[in-house]
Amino acid sequence: MSPLCESFLSAEKLNQAESFYPLHVYVCESCFLVQLEEYVSPAEIFNEYAYFSSYSDTWLKHAKEYADLVTERFKLGKQSFIIEVASNDGYLLQYFMEKGIPVLGIEPAANVARAALEKGVPTTVKFFGEKLALEMGNGGKQADLVIGNNVLAQVPDLNDFVKGMKIVLKPRGIITLEFPHLVKLMEENQFDTIYHEHFSYFSFISAEKIFSGHGLVIFDVEELPTHGGSLRIYARHAGNETYPVSGRARELKWREESVGLTRMDAYSAFSEKVKETKRKLLKLLTAIKDEGKTIAGYGAPGKGNTLLNYCGIRTDFIEYTVDRNPYKHGRYTPGTHISIYPPDKIKETKPDYVFILPWNLKDEIMKQNSFIREWGGKFILPIPEPTVVD
Repeated sequence: MSPLCESFLSAEKLNQAESFYPLHVYVCESCFLVQLEEYVSPAEIFNEYAYFSSYSDTWLKHAKEYADLVTERFKLGKQSFIIEVASNDGYLLQYFMEKGIPVLGIEPAANVARAALEKGVPTTVKFFGEKLALEMGNGGKQADLVIGNNVLAQVPDLNDFVKGMKIVLKPRGIITLEFPHLVKLMEENQFDTIYHEHFSYFSFISAEKIFSGHGLVIFDVEELPTHGGSLRIYARHAGNETYPVSGRARELKWREESVGLTRMDAYSAFSEKVKETKRKLLKLLTAIKDEGKTIAGYGAPGKGNTLLNYCGIRTDFIEYTVDRNPYKHGRYTPGTHISIYPPDKIKETKPDYVFILPWNLKDEIMKQNSFIREWGGKFILPIPEPTVVD
């Protein structure tokens, strides 16, 4: 049982009841899509959202590099039109705007979209699907490039979403999507990336089946280091033969089949690995606290709340956590009620250990907080194995 991972609490709500939902993962025996039951509607989750992409330097660098890459590869220019679905605070589209390319962001969370509009990034505050796509298509808004980074997992009705992408795509247009790779999730024990806001978890195999069902062909794929290991897929209309299916797309599909992603038994051992990691992490934290040492957290990401709630880590282990996002300051983590402060709190209190919750950004965070070594501070990384780093 776990609360919604982005439902951070204000002080006045600490003593009120919280909603917890089962966090059980299922696998389809037909298409091998890994998915959760939908307990809460997307409107409840995303109308006001606590995640702002621009607070990670690593992610901004990734976004700029992507913009440079696709602009060059697909010869995008001032005559082109780009649509990004789940455009967040404009962190990505701003780089296309710098190149003079017309853009439109679609973002359902009004508070996040407001930040994009303040940057001058054109943004529509709506949920994306077939209905909105038809409205846009009828209004002459079709794109040369449709982008969806880290949104596919957050869509409960995948068929409606992919159908919408096909509608707003020009006949010779390109779709690119990024999402965490299921293979990495399983191999590296990234169980904390499973939470209610993520309805689905994708392999190349399952993504290919979904897109094929809507007359779209995934013609290329890149394996990325982001979010612990992600895929960037490139798709086109089935009738557009401009881009043949690449060797690396065929090779990745073969690799996924070879590790067993088309057999149910490959999924069954994952649960035991998760339980073992929980035991190891609690053993490490207990030993540190038994020595009278102090532990502060770094970050308040969604994945961190899965980890904290599943492992039962509360203020008896972590005294507080910090985050660069001002939206979270003065709030508390859902379920575990750990207070969230600005990053300067670490220098003020000089904890013995800093527990890095967004472990996918560990290099950036350890570099920014290298000063903890001045007082002998160390870092704790929970995934894939609980580890202490000097």
